[in-house]
Amino acid sequence: MKITAKDIAGLVRTLSRTANKPHFTSAIIAAAGSGTRMRAADGQTKQLMELCGMPVIVRTLLAFQECELINEIIVSAKEDEISIYSEFKEKYKLDKLISIVAGGSTRQESVLRGFEQISDRSEFVAIHDGARCLITPQTIESVVRAAFNYGAATAATKVSDTVKKSNFKGYIEETIDRDSLWLAQTPQIFKTELYRAAAYTAQDEGFKATDDNLLAEHVGFPVKLIDCGSDNIKITTPADLAVAEVILRRLV
Repeated sequence: MKITAKDIAGLVRTLSRTANKPHFTSAIIAAAGSGTRMRAADGQTKQLMELCGMPVIVRTLLAFQECELINEIIVSAKEDEISIYSEFKEKYKLDKLISIVAGGSTRQESVLRGFEQISDRSEFVAIHDGARCLITPQTIESVVRAAFNYGAATAATKVSDTVKKSNFKGYIEETIDRDSLWLAQTPQIFKTELYRAAAYTAQDEGFKATDDNLLAEHVGFPVKLIDCGSDNIKITTPADLAVAEVILRRLV
């Protein structure tokens, strides 16, 4: 199932003809993680914790709901939280939310389960971490439009710190030129047929990826980096909630 150079060339030709046309775009929100570094004393997961009066995951969903280029939303959730999303859909008028599926044992498996629920009409698929709740409709749109042009695009931010590579004893071995270094964020957006080939190739080969960009890289397809700044943080620890609140209050 591995994508070939001929497949990539054909996909690039197709993109050049259709880049300015509207495309049916599916969004998969990965929200099945247990969040052990964040879990509250009462067992509440990070995606359900409130940030400025609204659950983290709802802020994420609303951004995709409000982005005009997103046509449908699928959530890959913890199995015991699935019923909550029906309540969110009604309360927050999330009419683009068409399916909630139980996630798997890994993020890669969870996203693939969500991917299996997308519409047959899907031309592009946007994959996003549910805990990146400061994403905006405008940022989503900028990455989607880049994907329309390049076939694959990802939100990212330039590295600002000096980066050191260590040896096995923990001493500095090398200072890496940060001008070429980026921190990958989400959404990560792909031509649907490209993602299908990349995801199932990885599954067949037992290839483990830390993000979805790596799946595309694995089959030889380049991913365009889109600088989306540093506000698009992922809620991982309690400190992140405090930082997110400061960012939200600044943006309002």
